Amino acid sequence: MGLIKAFSTSKSSVLGEQFKEYVTCPTMDKGVLVQRGIVEHGKGNKNPSENIISNGSVIAVPEGTAMMVIENGAILEFSAVAGTYTFDKGTETSVFEGGFGKGLVEAIKKMGKRTTFGGQTANDQRVYYINLLAITGNKFGSPQPRKITDDKYGMLEVTFFGEYAIKIDDPTILVQNVIGSNAKDTIYYSDILEDQFKTKFVEKLTQAITVVMRKHKIPFGDIGMYNTDIVTEMNNLLQNDLVEKYGVKISDIAIADINLTDKSMERVSKIDDATIFSNSSLQSGLMAEASAEAMKSAASNSNGAMMGFMGMNMAQNSGATMMGAVQKGDTVSNEEREMPEPGSLFKKEEPKKEESVQEANVEESSTGPKFCPNCGAPANGGNFCTNCGNKLR
Repeated sequence: MGLIKAFSTSKSSVLGEQFKEYVTCPTMDKGVLVQRGIVEHGKGNKNPSENIISNGSVIAVPEGTAMMVIENGAILEFSAVAGTYTFDKGTETSVFEGGFGKGLVEAIKKMGKRTTFGGQTANDQRVYYINLLAITGNKFGSPQPRKITDDKYGMLEVTFFGEYAIKIDDPTILVQNVIGSNAKDTIYYSDILEDQFKTKFVEKLTQAITVVMRKHKIPFGDIGMYNTDIVTEMNNLLQNDLVEKYGVKISDIAIADINLTDKSMERVSKIDDATIFSNSSLQSGLMAEASAEAMKSAASNSNGAMMGFMGMNMAQNSGATMMGAVQKGDTVSNEEREMPEPGSLFKKEEPKKEESVQEANVEESSTGPKFCPNCGAPANGGNFCTNCGNKLR
């Protein structure tokens, strides 16, 4: 058995031929994973068999879907390439893998023999369509605060909510674990996974957020910009529960909001304030902003602008004192100072001898002798001695 790619895509021309059946996919509702195909019998097929696809039937594969012919629970034919195909029982099994790669071909071959049973036709053949488009709008939220670890703020409690999308990654796993145990013609995502998956999703998302924050060294407030990294971590964490069990993976996550609890918000505020007041540059900016606001308030003070500016100056002086202390602390911590030798602070430095003589000569030359060298009478500060008339200078 096999599929032969047909050139005609006209449904009316197909139904006009004899001994033909036309199998197509009905419109899929939102959230549908698997939809059974509908069969319309053409002219000449007077005795159609229930759940048996006639030789020569035409099967249409719309865009965004993959088609499977299931025979007694096993995949007989597969195509993820849009178009129309003729079902030919005289050819080998066909697999048009599309974007799934060659690994899908091997997976289908491992599922067992899918031809006739002892020359007899198989008694159950069905066509199923797999939704290859992302199934969006799946909501998530943390009813209780979850703990995440931030490099700067430590352990924080947060709540978050948003939406995620899933996409079928391996149709063969989906067929084995979902279609085989579900007889319904239409299988929704909510039928197999949504309700039981919500709690586990939030748990794994909390872990993924922490991993991404540590890996990229980012604060919790920027986590929404790393959706791609979160999706990758989520699929790694959900490998056993989602990918290997259902053949489904997370394709996108949109965190609408992430909020701190009141207790964690208080913790963050305290750490931020401490950071600001330990940094002189940040404090200078805050003081400049505060001064500008104070000047505006002083000008509109009901007790007069003078009183307002007096209050503003008092605040500025107080702030300047604190600012000086911070800057002094910064200087001490960042600069090396030359320390005096032990005892040097209490050691009196003696003047040099030459300097003392020069100073004495300068003093004597500027004031003159105190006594007359001729008669010994006291000098009066003039040029001549008042007693003997001797020249003093």
